[in-house]
Amino acid sequence: MKKTHLLLSASLLTTVLAGCQSEPSIDSTQVADTAQSKQTLIYPATEKGDVVDTYFDTQISDPYRWLEDDLSVDTGNWVKAQNKVTFDYLNDIPYRQKLKERLTTLWNYEKTSAPFKEGEYTYFYKNDGLQNQYVLFQQKPGQKAEVFLDPNTFSDDGTTSLAGITFSKNGKLAAYQISEGGSDWRKVIIIDVETKQQLEAPLVDIKFSDLSWLENEGFYYSSYDKPKGSELSAKTDQHKLYYHKLGEPQSMDTLVFGGTEQQKRRYVSGEVSKNGRYLVITGAKSTSGNDLFIKDLVHPDAPLVTVLDHTNSDTYMLHGEGDIIYFVTNLDAPNQRLVAVDVNEPAPENWVNIIPEGEHVLTPTYGNDFFFAKYMVDATSQIKQFDITGEFIRNIELPGVGTASSIEGGKDETTLYYSFNNYITASTIYSFDTKSGESSVYNKSGVKFDSADYVSKQVFYTSKDGTKVPMIISHKKGLELDGKNPTILYGYGGFNISLTPRFSVTNAVWMEQGGVYAVANLRGGGEYGKKWHNAGIQMKKQNVFDDFIAAGEYLIEEQYTSNDYLAVRGGSNGGLLVGAVMTQRPDLMKVALPAVGVLDMLRYHTFTAGAGWAYDYGTAEQSKEMFDYLLGYSPVHNVKKGVSYPATLVTTGDHDDRVVPAHSFKFAAELQDKQAGVSPVMIRIETNAGHGAGTPVSKTIEQYADIFGFTLYNMGIKSL
Repeated sequence: MKKTHLLLSASLLTTVLAGCQSEPSIDSTQVADTAQSKQTLIYPATEKGDVVDTYFDTQISDPYRWLEDDLSVDTGNWVKAQNKVTFDYLNDIPYRQKLKERLTTLWNYEKTSAPFKEGEYTYFYKNDGLQNQYVLFQQKPGQKAEVFLDPNTFSDDGTTSLAGITFSKNGKLAAYQISEGGSDWRKVIIIDVETKQQLEAPLVDIKFSDLSWLENEGFYYSSYDKPKGSELSAKTDQHKLYYHKLGEPQSMDTLVFGGTEQQKRRYVSGEVSKNGRYLVITGAKSTSGNDLFIKDLVHPDAPLVTVLDHTNSDTYMLHGEGDIIYFVTNLDAPNQRLVAVDVNEPAPENWVNIIPEGEHVLTPTYGNDFFFAKYMVDATSQIKQFDITGEFIRNIELPGVGTASSIEGGKDETTLYYSFNNYITASTIYSFDTKSGESSVYNKSGVKFDSADYVSKQVFYTSKDGTKVPMIISHKKGLELDGKNPTILYGYGGFNISLTPRFSVTNAVWMEQGGVYAVANLRGGGEYGKKWHNAGIQMKKQNVFDDFIAAGEYLIEEQYTSNDYLAVRGGSNGGLLVGAVMTQRPDLMKVALPAVGVLDMLRYHTFTAGAGWAYDYGTAEQSKEMFDYLLGYSPVHNVKKGVSYPATLVTTGDHDDRVVPAHSFKFAAELQDKQAGVSPVMIRIETNAGHGAGTPVSKTIEQYADIFGFTLYNMGIKSL
């Protein structure tokens, strides 16, 4: 398992602990005058082009193709014009500033991560309260902790972030990645941990890469050739694995894998085993499934040994001992299993189960010669401890029902750490004694949020085809089920990603004002393993949208909310979810909040690494049947004239090089051109920002003040 210590990303920054004090709740009887919701908005004129594409026997007009050119002056001017309209509107929301102040107050407390050991030092991340980026501290036993890396000094505006750090085997060297403006393209800087001095010129143009050290001599990393044209949107199709030897220029780095047509993969990674003997290489053509190879590093001329010659499973190395490597795999095990593989006989038929597949999804980790099996049970955590042979030792008692982070660490560490939280319980870090199995509070948050004043319960509702889908609903105790509670329904439903309960500053602000926060665990996610994922991909993608629609209908039927007080929200693949549902059922919700969404399903695969998402989506060129299916739900292509769409705030970043902002630009243009109702349809474009990772705290607070303000204002809420 790679020991890459990731700094908290923007998505995690919105789930850090929050405190809340007594504040007046939303009074849904205090609604704004109807004139407020019927004010006339004048949107910027968006020129229509005459681009037409032919798919099989169908011609598709793409009038806003010009907005895909992120380098053009016209696109830049369009962004400025849209932001002016949007921010003029947001500035008129009477309680926008109050929401910003409340978010700022709740965010302003010290937050500290669990410690981790590297060489002679212990490290941890800390944020004093409102620092834009977390600071990494270094501490020797018995000495005071000192600042090791402070990303807040990387740029004046806080938009350059620490995207991960990996230490050499003896802990004396470190290589850390930085992201500028939220970009997926990274620089790698190598330093001496004693002196903190940079040892050589930074490595540049690195993307979607872990770093794996070979002793203390160098490390493996992955990247694409720098694209021609726009770095933001140009297609990147062939990932390559390199070895960088310290002291040599990057131009001399050795190409290890991915340099031939036979080795062409969209995603490649390499990891060195603990003893430095073996290099494990994974290659993938999509975001799901990988093949697998092993190289003996003791003999430089040793060939790559194929372990898996297909991409029918997700398989990765967890740990290694001598010639035995432990892999986590869903090969013949949709809920995953842990297997031991002898490198001398690595074929799957020789694999030995250490922790076999069970009823629930398994995510194992390693520490102190134990395996810790974290199981996901209806989207919540359970953890069991096993010895290295797979013999069960004990169940680990968790503080409640929620999400526990993984328990992991080095071979000689007898004290390990994990955190626990849920939607209404602030995160606490626990120390865990591997011998006794006892947990103790290591660092409890100092926030004043009192979970006793809130309730979070799981329900199971029925989707369109009869499938039972779980959803967790959180709100203040004593909530009156009168259908008038402002509610945010959040979902994702894709890429085998699971939504598990996590506490968040932003959700705390929403709930303390009387809002309901509901999270549906839709098909397409990983909550119930690979089968649940596959039930929401390609020609089954509509299942995801049906699950989300059914969740909204459940909340309305049970009187948590009503059509006039329901908002739907999701980001990235979740932005697609919102875009598809609001075009299929515009009557269901009052407000739609698609963030950094994949919204043009006919062209998503032509940008950056988008073609790698085809496992989940399929592509328009794949077949006539697949094209017709994508066209049937693609949000950009399903905005219709004469339809009253809900109040919509599309959000994106102008430097998003994962889901390029053209998706959001084109969707907003279509909505503004065709909206028949009086509700505003606008776009908020964050400048010098990407897909979300590394977003400064100050920008995050502003974003959520705008999102919540827009939502409540368009629900007719007059005051807070």
